[in-house]
Amino acid sequence: MDNKAVYKAHILAKAVPYMQEYRDKVVVVKYGGNAMVNEKLMHNVIEDVCLMNLVGVRVVLVHGGGPHISSTLKKMQIESKFINGLRYTDEDTIEVVQEVLAGKVNKDLVKRIHKHGEKAVGICGIDNFLLETEKVNDELGYVGKITEVHPELLVDLLEKNYIPVVASVGMDEDGHSYNINADLAAASVAKSLGAANLLFISDIPGLLRDKDDEESLISSLTVEEVEELKADGTIAGGMIPKVDAITEAINEGVERAVIVDGRIPHSILVELFTAEGIGTMFTK
Repeated sequence: MDNKAVYKAHILAKAVPYMQEYRDKVVVVKYGGNAMVNEKLMHNVIEDVCLMNLVGVRVVLVHGGGPHISSTLKKMQIESKFINGLRYTDEDTIEVVQEVLAGKVNKDLVKRIHKHGEKAVGICGIDNFLLETEKVNDELGYVGKITEVHPELLVDLLEKNYIPVVASVGMDEDGHSYNINADLAAASVAKSLGAANLLFISDIPGLLRDKDDEESLISSLTVEEVEELKADGTIAGGMIPKVDAITEAINEGVERAVIVDGRIPHSILVELFTAEGIGTMFTK
């Protein structure tokens, strides 16, 4: 008998209890940033999302696409400006953001899912007023914060076994479009759906005690420990808004959230369907 076949069967059998645990539960996967420009990583993420859907997990894929936006702006000779890590978004830039995120990036992800045999529908926060938004401040221009989520469209799609692919663009009551941080969008969607897990796919191992040492991974922590790690500088820079989004999601009902190293093949499956898990897990 083929020992490799036996080993594969053993792995599948070990995964069954975890598949049963997540069956019919919602898992929100946030995918964006530099993790989206690596072709192999993208293939692994889409493959994992499709397998999750196949075994009965209700997956929502929320995405950004900062590198794609910057590349398009550069081609159009529009300068990218950032204020405290957030993209300054004037009227020209928001048009590009909406076109790139809700158009090319979103539909490319949908096509990849369909190539793997699963059903997906690409939407953004404007559709059915999914992400109701208001301006953060005048300094940032058309950068929005989410005031309310209207998840009815997502619920309908999930019940019909579609994978909703959500671009992080929102809208206010007057019909103005806004650029939304994808971490915040994913956390807001997870809260509105009472998600069992919120996964942030990254190109780092997770939260590191020493940002220059990938061996210093913090494998798990509670939301109560977050403030201590902010105070001592462990959580700093661009990690602060991500962790703040995670903390708020957990405090409002999401069971757990994990920063996952997407560079590792099938890291999502390892996190969900094995005892070992991967990355940094946040819990209440």
